[in-house]
Amino acid sequence: MDEASLPAVWPGRPYPLGATWDGEGVNFALFSEEALRVELCLFGMDGRHELQRVELSECTDQVWHGYLPQARPGLVYGYRVHGPYEPRQGLRFNPNKLLLDPYAKAIVGSVRWHDALFGYTIGDPRADLSFDRRDSAPFVPKARVVETAFSWGDDRRPDVPWNETIIYELNVRGFTMRHPDVPEALRGTYAALTHQPVIDYLKRLGVTMVELMPVHAFVDDRRLVDAGMRNYWGYNTLGYFAPEARYNASNRVNEFKTMVKALHSAGIEVIVDVVYNHTCEGNHLGPTLGMRGIDNAAYYRLDPADPRYYTDFTGCGNTVNLLHSRTLQLVMDSLRYWAEEMHVDGFRFDLAPALARAAGGTESWGSFFDVIRQAPILNRVKLIAEPWDIGHGGYHVGNFPAGWAEWNDRYRDGMRAYWKGDGGLIGEFARRLTGSSDLYGRSGRRPHASINYITSHDGFTLSDLVSYNERHNEANGESGADGHEENLSWNCGVEGPTDDAEVRALRARQRRNFLATLLLSQGVPMLLAGDEIGRTQQGNNNAYCQDNELSWLDWSLDDERESLLEFTRTLVQLRREHPAFRRRDFFQGRPLHGGGIKDILWLRPDGAEMSDDEWEHAHARCLAVYLSGSGLHEVDRRGRPVRDDDFLMLFNAHHDEIAFVLPALGGESWQCVLDTAGAGPCDACYGAGAAYALRGRSLALLARPASLQ
Repeated sequence: MDEASLPAVWPGRPYPLGATWDGEGVNFALFSEEALRVELCLFGMDGRHELQRVELSECTDQVWHGYLPQARPGLVYGYRVHGPYEPRQGLRFNPNKLLLDPYAKAIVGSVRWHDALFGYTIGDPRADLSFDRRDSAPFVPKARVVETAFSWGDDRRPDVPWNETIIYELNVRGFTMRHPDVPEALRGTYAALTHQPVIDYLKRLGVTMVELMPVHAFVDDRRLVDAGMRNYWGYNTLGYFAPEARYNASNRVNEFKTMVKALHSAGIEVIVDVVYNHTCEGNHLGPTLGMRGIDNAAYYRLDPADPRYYTDFTGCGNTVNLLHSRTLQLVMDSLRYWAEEMHVDGFRFDLAPALARAAGGTESWGSFFDVIRQAPILNRVKLIAEPWDIGHGGYHVGNFPAGWAEWNDRYRDGMRAYWKGDGGLIGEFARRLTGSSDLYGRSGRRPHASINYITSHDGFTLSDLVSYNERHNEANGESGADGHEENLSWNCGVEGPTDDAEVRALRARQRRNFLATLLLSQGVPMLLAGDEIGRTQQGNNNAYCQDNELSWLDWSLDDERESLLEFTRTLVQLRREHPAFRRRDFFQGRPLHGGGIKDILWLRPDGAEMSDDEWEHAHARCLAVYLSGSGLHEVDRRGRPVRDDDFLMLFNAHHDEIAFVLPALGGESWQCVLDTAGAGPCDACYGAGAAYALRGRSLALLARPASLQ
């Protein structure tokens, strides 16, 4: 078909929204409640030249629609939407601005920052109350019609049970940009994650799920571009259906699908970090790229007292308006698309409370949770909330409904403070170690509701956590004032890199302490990519704009980094082999089967059980925990009780060595499995009543095989 001579538009259908190829032509449907007129603009394949404008004269239930017979996948398009420009009323229509379809499944080009992108005239003393007549089409990305067919073959979701899940958070670009076994042309792409050396690494590490930082199409902020930087993290969404093009070596949507299929074949689940709480259009002074110009008042939450301005629960200038049924539909359609068409296994929701805020705030959840609970496909995928936003009352750790897991920052902060050496924290430490029943048990949820983590993309890496007391973010161009000021970090005596052998040894031990605590805790552990090989960001705790070697993984491993990797693999294997560390239910704290030994016991260094008042001692930094292998309260597929080894975990966050007396507890001999004061497992055996000398700032794991119980 000749791009310049498309036939006249047919009426088409109002559903599905977006551009849909049916084998004979393409149906276009765009929601706008307040628009007076909508034009479909067709472009050449490169998106540079506007070839034709087609009026969508049909409007059904506030959806403007039309059908182009003989149109094919690959067609590039955008919209111009006519209506009143009355910012004080929340209306910001400007047909001079080409707009991206919110349902675009592929995007051509990227934002080229220019003053014409703004609906108002920059520099006009009336600010956003002015009206800009320049054409923005040369500077905005466009949508491309896609063919969704893909040969999935026998692809199946791994469906790893929650209690067996181990999450690995990674950035698609940074994970492989320096990988020596990935062809240079493919590094930093979805295709790179399909390469066998990459998949083999993930399998040997033992993780069961990769959590991809945002892969929805996103924008580099103008400020960053002007400063020669980029938005590396991707929390600046442009489109909720299109995979980010900078990660796409082939410029085809199917590359993402191929990645998912390859990871599934290796038994690894894929979840994506989604940012439905705000978009890249920012506040009232932001650009007009899509939803703002299509129907600002429907897509965004506006200040009821002055609709010229936005209600901002996100810190990013705007909040997506899920109180509007069509905007809620957009988000739900996007989730279904990624689950059904892209085969992802779940979602991590950035600033999730912003999605659920009802008209009155956070006192009652909005309709989002009700709708998502009723969507069949979404009931079968994993849902993880970042349970806070920046609005009033926005902290909701422990408050999400059944079916949701949550990033548990109480775990992160408690473990950091304990191993830093802060006193009086053994009660908090114990609650987090055992799955945070105080946060999740009261609502009937299980330990897997707690996503445990020590580090994430936001903040210090593990190596930096034990190497810096202060953030060092000068490279971000904000005078070092961005990022979290309080990190509960400890540099072990020297700020930054050092040749001091004692400091380096202590840092190595602290890294092992954190990794061992994380992987032996109840709940779902999440590793930050690179922590297992000592990745550093040189003290930058907010590397959102550092798309360079500061953020990319360095795959050249010296002996120290290789040792840390092997230690991490050992821990992952321990967790996978022993259900005692990944219980499906919380501990009961009661005697087992009418006997005298509880399923869990907290012990003092002298081997006696801790009393209630000892949990409150401000000086306390040492404790032991006994996990009964016969106290799992679980059955296998044949209905037989599940049993495991008995385990004794010894924790010493004090700087001096502590002698722990090993209890009998129904047996005689304990075998040392690992001690973080060394680099790996040990084989020594200790009789009941023997003293185990645990070095300062270290932990040890001892076991008694089930056959000896």
